[in-house]
Amino acid sequence: MNERSPHSYQKVWKGAMILTIAGILTKILSAAYRVPFQNIVGDVGFYIYQQVYPFFGVAIILSTYGFPVVISKIIAEHPGETREQAASKIRWVSFFFLTLLGLIFFFLLYFGAPLVAAFMGDTELAVLIKIVAFSFLLLPLVSVWRGSFQGLGEMTPTAVSQVSEQLIRVGTILILAYFMVNAGFSLYEVGAGAIFGSVAGGFAAVLVLLAFYQKTKKGQKQKVVPSNLLPSSKSIIKVLVLQGFTICISSLLMILFQMVDAFTIYAWLLEAGIGEQSAKELKGVYDRGQPLIQLGTVVATAFSLSLVPYIILTKGKEEAKEKISLSIRVSIAVGAGAAVGLAWLIKPVNVMLFSNENGYNVLLVLGLSILFCSIALTAAAILQGLGNPYLPALFVGIGIGLKYALNVILIPPLSTLGAAIGTLIAFASVAFMMVLALKKKTGTSIFERMPTIPLLVSIAMMSAVLGLYLLLTNALIGDSRTLATIQSILGVAIGGTVYLLILIKNNFFTREELHILPLGKKLVKLVKLK
Repeated sequence: MNERSPHSYQKVWKGAMILTIAGILTKILSAAYRVPFQNIVGDVGFYIYQQVYPFFGVAIILSTYGFPVVISKIIAEHPGETREQAASKIRWVSFFFLTLLGLIFFFLLYFGAPLVAAFMGDTELAVLIKIVAFSFLLLPLVSVWRGSFQGLGEMTPTAVSQVSEQLIRVGTILILAYFMVNAGFSLYEVGAGAIFGSVAGGFAAVLVLLAFYQKTKKGQKQKVVPSNLLPSSKSIIKVLVLQGFTICISSLLMILFQMVDAFTIYAWLLEAGIGEQSAKELKGVYDRGQPLIQLGTVVATAFSLSLVPYIILTKGKEEAKEKISLSIRVSIAVGAGAAVGLAWLIKPVNVMLFSNENGYNVLLVLGLSILFCSIALTAAAILQGLGNPYLPALFVGIGIGLKYALNVILIPPLSTLGAAIGTLIAFASVAFMMVLALKKKTGTSIFERMPTIPLLVSIAMMSAVLGLYLLLTNALIGDSRTLATIQSILGVAIGGTVYLLILIKNNFFTREELHILPLGKKLVKLVKLK
């Protein structure tokens, strides 16, 4: 195996950072816009949108984290002297294959929309499902161009297209929702407008990538290369089929859990005898938990996943074990702090974001999922980075089956609280399987290296401080959303500061470990570690 040059390492690291930053920005936007959207359309309008969103989410994940990664991998692994010519063939073969796949998804969703909506228990969703089907027609163009650029070491086009797609999408959704609600359109028509906005974001990504492609194409001269030096069409399609879905399955984890909820919660609430309007409101309130889980998980994984390139590029086995252990510990530390802190502040946060306390107990349980979701996503990224893409896919599949079974058992007696408990247990199970697989594959025992006492002390102190804080401030808040907002923001600042300071002071991380982490050097100075 050829040794990589320092320049090659630097390029890989720089590219990974560009994509990581773009990924964090798009995930924050994807979670944050749901709050003003819910405020505009209400819980029923939010229910309508969230029922259909998982289908669009699958298209986004496949064209961002699935097929582009596989295409870039095929190109990057090809010898440098014929890489440009190989990239051209890989582009065309991938384009034809993904066009066929996109058309299959499109026809299944477009013509099967009435049947899918009926399975969900709400036939009025059919029009929205038909609109979301068009997003799969953009799959080949977006995937091939992103994968091609990444394979040739150009990460900027992918990053710019991701951010542009999300900005256009979010802007269109919110603007259309605002004007359509004020114009008196029905909530289902508003939902259709929001789904249209999502598809519009995909068109924006295509235009951005086309502009980059035209720019790089100018002045290029293709050399003629013997066909035996290029990858065969069969081998390209085989890799796309085998790895296209598995490599992004961990990113699909939250989307697929939402898909299970979309097909089960509303339909089974109706079966339990709850009226249509009440069932829609209950599901809409339950869906408030999605942006909370997303934002909490983004914060936790932003730190832990920043270590994955270090792990992949590390040569020594012991050093790799240390980095793996640190990465998981970071996801546990940040995930636990976010989950427990949100649990304490869920009432004012619910009022701040969604105007009332409705369903706070359901959201509290969903918020605890942040911890396990963070661990699962971090462990999956490490396993994939070390060349084990199929294990995370298997565990996510098991998790989806468990989530469905728990919904079947728990929704009839517990309503949406049962679905929330099912989500928590399923996420915890997936995280446990991922960490266990990591130990088996790398010999890294996370729990042996885990400073448990400092973690528990930090959680206990944060809980005590937040409990006292709420006791002192709750009487002053009343029904005021403005005061609840101030209470929430101050609570996050106070709880987060206490938790972080005690965690670091009690040496949950060493000084050397903090220096590796984003913002770690500032934390070392702030806490004045010896």
